[in-house]
Amino acid sequence: MPDTIALFGGSFNPPHLAHQMACLAVLETEKVDRILMVPTWKHAFGKELAPYEDRVEMCRIAAALFGGLVEVSTIESELGDGESRTYHTLRALAAREPGASFRLLVGADVLADKASWHRWDDVVAMAPLIVVGREGVAGDQAFQLPAISSTEVRARLARGDSVDPLVPRSVLDYIAGRGLYR
Repeated sequence: MPDTIALFGGSFNPPHLAHQMACLAVLETEKVDRILMVPTWKHAFGKELAPYEDRVEMCRIAAALFGGLVEVSTIESELGDGESRTYHTLRALAAREPGASFRLLVGADVLADKASWHRWDDVVAMAPLIVVGREGVAGDQAFQLPAISSTEVRARLARGDSVDPLVPRSVLDYIAGRGLYR
């Protein structure tokens, strides 16, 4: 029987506990065989990001506790120098994973921005949505992720403030070791 793969894309700049919680919620409540975390190669809206290799490694660290059910894909870096577009990523993944079906894991906050996505209707047709609620975002999802954002984590780190318990300890160790977000 072919796999059902949930695609979980994002800048993961850095990955935090809400990202891990989203993975856990989906693995425990949805009919998916695995989750692919796909760090953005180049942000489609021009946001400045930590180096790609660091974000990939932080995702690997964050995914490790799932024992292989959450994998990290570098497919977006393999697609070229252009900005990341979920439509192109899904097409490439479908070519690599013939017979697999895809779902797109998003936070409820993404729904307000769907008009800015490249070929949104095609994306949703290729990978029906799994929407996880976010605290402070209107929606009818039973499960709500806490209001943790990478933006706030970066701001706290830049000020020298604590980010406990927003980021996994292993990811924080990596951030400190690499001197990221200062």
